[in-house]
Amino acid sequence: MNEEQPHVEDRCVPWSDGMQLLKDAAEGKHFLPTGLEGIDTLLGGGLRKGQLTEITGQSSSGKTQVCLYSAAHVAARHMGAVLYLDTSNSFSPSRIAHILDELPISLIKEPKDMRLKRVMSSIICESVFDIFALFEVLDRLEVSLNCKVTNGSNKICLLIIDSVSSLLAPIIGGKNSQGRSMMISVAMILKKLAHKHNLSVLVTNHMVAGNGAPKPALGESWKAAPHIRLMISRDRGSNICTATTLKHTLLVF
Repeated sequence: MNEEQPHVEDRCVPWSDGMQLLKDAAEGKHFLPTGLEGIDTLLGGGLRKGQLTEITGQSSSGKTQVCLYSAAHVAARHMGAVLYLDTSNSFSPSRIAHILDELPISLIKEPKDMRLKRVMSSIICESVFDIFALFEVLDRLEVSLNCKVTNGSNKICLLIIDSVSSLLAPIIGGKNSQGRSMMISVAMILKKLAHKHNLSVLVTNHMVAGNGAPKPALGESWKAAPHIRLMISRDRGSNICTATTLKHTLLVF
């Protein structure tokens, strides 16, 4: 029986010539800060607009903290609104408030209560627990961006999915070709949204056991999806986090 497949042709990133790509790289694509100096350095300046960035790591390595810091700093610095898709009830408003308290007074010149209210209203958090809900949210986001809908006076500039692997891993086990097709469709939609609307897209991915050291989940089909892939780990004894660049389209290794 033939199963209906996603309309891939509607989700492809449009063609760009070499001059357009050069212009985008030099001028059109800016960075959004994560608020974590070491991470921003590895990223080459921050979360690049127009690209898909993945943070991978084992449980409790700090992936969600990168997402929360990124959301807080982007909203606090008046850079735009943030759409935060929470797939495992990990979003923490109290943690956002704590991050804001750490910001230098010189950076955000407004009363603390006004700042907290403004930042929280600029972060749109939605719970997403399966792949079909994700498709629905991404379709609504595309429509709102096409219609230039804003959150107050802010246009969405950062999309966070924490974590994308918790939605994709259950559908790609075994010989489930439809699940893999849906995973590839998700990757194409995210990259199209990033490119077409100049968004930064940040997703997290967990690690799985490999032959030896753990490796990022979702396999080889997903490996090519992110423009940038960072792996973070936490030393249990010292509680020090380490980040490593696994892939970066603009850096030579």
